[in-house]
Amino acid sequence: MAATPVLSIQNWACGYLDEPIVKDFSFDLEPGKIACIVGSNGAGKSTLLRSLFGMIKRFSGELRFFDQPIENMPAPRRMAMGMSFVPQGRCNFPYLTVEENMELATYTLPKAEAAIAVQAQVEKFDILERKWKDRASNLSGGEQQIVEMAMALAVSPRLLLIDEPSLGLSPKMRTDVFAKIKSLADDDISVIMVEQNVRGGLNISDVAVVMDLGRKIMEGSASEILNDPRISSVFLGGAPKEQAP
Repeated sequence: MAATPVLSIQNWACGYLDEPIVKDFSFDLEPGKIACIVGSNGAGKSTLLRSLFGMIKRFSGELRFFDQPIENMPAPRRMAMGMSFVPQGRCNFPYLTVEENMELATYTLPKAEAAIAVQAQVEKFDILERKWKDRASNLSGGEQQIVEMAMALAVSPRLLLIDEPSLGLSPKMRTDVFAKIKSLADDDISVIMVEQNVRGGLNISDVAVVMDLGRKIMEGSASEILNDPRISSVFLGGAPKEQAP
């Protein structure tokens, strides 16, 4: 018997104004899997991710989280059910320390639970302890990305949505961030990731979706998508071997 999908998206349409940007999108994410959404600029990837967290307008379609309908739920309720989101770009509080950012990330938890949750992230991400009293704005881009992941993970999500995690990072920090995302499966956390670094994103993913002009045009295993010459030449900016790791 097949496991209940973590997230089931059926005939989804979403956008910002009067016309949907993403249309007729369907996809099921299996438990413990990492899915990478790739495609050309303007394909609707980030729009889709924001809509899954309830941040922008839904035009039509069904969205089920562990078989519970959530398409009409606001973002805070989706978060309470076990969904976390790390948007594109820096989303921490730059003038606060790492410690203060982590405190804000867990403010909805009882004090004792918050302390345990923060400590768990400190043990998972050693950079937190090393930069504990530093302002977030003084961290490198990669260090900030890890802090933001830790903030999202501190509330023990079952699903992490993450948008362009490697954007603007050095090669070393990009490798570190991808390794951290890959390790989430060990904690039974499923992931849907939008990533512009195609090779890096697909190398750590189980499944992939290719989008173009707001529609899904291909879905399959990450390795199949990565090595498909049609996709790499038309949508991904070159053959896989030409992408930075």
